[in-house]
Amino acid sequence: MAKRIRLEKRVVAESDRLAAELTRRFARAGLFVANLMSSPGSGKTSLLERTAARLGGELRMAVIEGDLATDRDARRIRKAGLPCRQINTGGGCHLSAPQILEALEAFDLAALDVLFIENVGNLVCPAEFNLGEHRRVVLASTPEGDDKPAKYPVAFYKADCIVLNKTDLVAATDFSTEAFRRFARGVNPRAPILELSCRTGEGLEAWLDWVRAERRACALGRGGQECLPREVRAARRAVARPARRRGR
Repeated sequence: MAKRIRLEKRVVAESDRLAAELTRRFARAGLFVANLMSSPGSGKTSLLERTAARLGGELRMAVIEGDLATDRDARRIRKAGLPCRQINTGGGCHLSAPQILEALEAFDLAALDVLFIENVGNLVCPAEFNLGEHRRVVLASTPEGDDKPAKYPVAFYKADCIVLNKTDLVAATDFSTEAFRRFARGVNPRAPILELSCRTGEGLEAWLDWVRAERRACALGRGGQECLPREVRAARRAVARPARRRGR
């Protein structure tokens, strides 16, 4: 058992090291990177298709697509006009930093403004692994039920943006938007909650504005604090506090 724990710690340490390298590469390029996570079928690919249609002439975007098998979603993304690199995990429940590093070979980062990582459909494993992204986006959809944030608190707690999709189906379900917001705020009081429908386009503008604002922050803070993941910024603040106290 001790050997297994040591091995797992080494694997996690190596993953964190590679994620830090990814963060540095993204920051040097002034590239905004968002890691999209959700249960299967919540609408990650649909959201990216809509984003491509609305922002394709404004921002240079690309996608890394994660799935257990097939390239069906990647073909949808390419059809929408965005370059896309497919990663098939072959049963793995999340994307990893080494996989992202390899996938980056398909792109010229200096020629991009935004990179979306569409993680494997799963709200458990992806939440535990840093891919060097600046922001984590968690999607939920109304047919899944309004208690998703309560059932998967880690994913929603770590989210920088929460997207509620398929709002056009609320009338056909017993979904309560108020209950969803209450559950979400119970684990994450700070992330914006964006309600939209990828099918009708209602509410999409708030998502597009969020992407624009985050991209702007990375471009203005090229290599700086604004272009670092929230967890990294929090860790730096935690280290800085004792140092400031010692200096008083």
